[in-house]
Amino acid sequence: MYILYGSEVSLYTGKIRAYLNYKQLPFTEVLSTVSVYKKIIRPKTGVTFIPVVKTPSDEYLQDTARIIDYFEAQARANTQADTNTNHLSVVPTTPAQHLVSELFALWGDEWLVIPAMHYRWNKDNFPFIYEEFGQVVTPKAPKFVKAYFGKKLAKKFQGFVPLLGITKKSIPYIEDWYENTVLHYLNEHFATHKYLLGDKPCTGDFGLLGPLYAHLYRDPAPKQLMDEIAPNVAAWVKRMNNPSAEKHTSDAARNDNNPASNPAFLENDEIPATLLPLLTNVFAQQWPVLKNTSEALSNWREKNASNENTARFIPRTIGQHTFKIGRGEAENVEKQRFISSFHQYKLQRVLDVFNSIEQPSPELMSLLEEVGGLEYMQLDVNERVAFEGNRLVFE
Repeated sequence: MYILYGSEVSLYTGKIRAYLNYKQLPFTEVLSTVSVYKKIIRPKTGVTFIPVVKTPSDEYLQDTARIIDYFEAQARANTQADTNTNHLSVVPTTPAQHLVSELFALWGDEWLVIPAMHYRWNKDNFPFIYEEFGQVVTPKAPKFVKAYFGKKLAKKFQGFVPLLGITKKSIPYIEDWYENTVLHYLNEHFATHKYLLGDKPCTGDFGLLGPLYAHLYRDPAPKQLMDEIAPNVAAWVKRMNNPSAEKHTSDAARNDNNPASNPAFLENDEIPATLLPLLTNVFAQQWPVLKNTSEALSNWREKNASNENTARFIPRTIGQHTFKIGRGEAENVEKQRFISSFHQYKLQRVLDVFNSIEQPSPELMSLLEEVGGLEYMQLDVNERVAFEGNRLVFE
């Protein structure tokens, strides 16, 4: 039995909870209270981030991308998985779909945090949010007590909002972009597709679910918005969180002796045309920031190379840089935000997928050129990073 340490209010807990349910892995969920942080999470992982998954062999896994890597590798190593549960893999085996899946995973994990944080902290979600955070401090207390203590804890997370570049000036552009680009095009896509790449979820679906569930569907104000203007996205959120319903629907048609009857990704490495507007936006707005992050991290290492007091571990933030957000080139705003060293790790994952393709097809190269991503796939990361005990170091 696995143990998931996290909370309902947590973006990344929602992502990994849905994944564990989809994979039909047995687990219990433990609320990450202050006591759990102190006695388990910090001592066992060396950091204070959730979710954390404890395995039956007493391993403690942290970071959702690496948690998914762990379970996907376990499934591949299990010979029984080939016949019984291989159809549950969330990693496409064809090059274009694998790459697009990772692009959406990165976008959901790191870029959709912007609207997620805005709609949580700048909209009318109170006292709900304070009560939710109060669960962490006083889980057995009455709601009004939870709200009192939760408000104090929530202020810490609310303080991250301006660091993401969310200000009075940028808020109208963030809302316009989220409602008329993110929700609009996802709603169009999910009108004709169950998931991003077919009849089963990929890593990209789980990356999107993090922000689109915990903050943007579960919080009252953005939930009302999604239900009204993007009902197909809301239906997708429900599918992602209730894989058992999908399983019962498909079990009647599924035949273990006929893999073709199982829910699958689209044939012939197809990328739906409905995803192209979103991919174009991904490369236009997120990838300049990722490129600059890599350059900034190289500069940071060079400046600190001769400093004997520089710690081995890379700081989570290394300064500030500019970014643009909005619906299009003529309808965006430029602001400052913090530089996250962790984003380079996520950037490397995507580039590694592209570089692992021995001979990219003309169709894939054409697709990347069409959405503005071909040049970015040629990025050369000078100072690669890796994890050592859940903390970033240079390779």
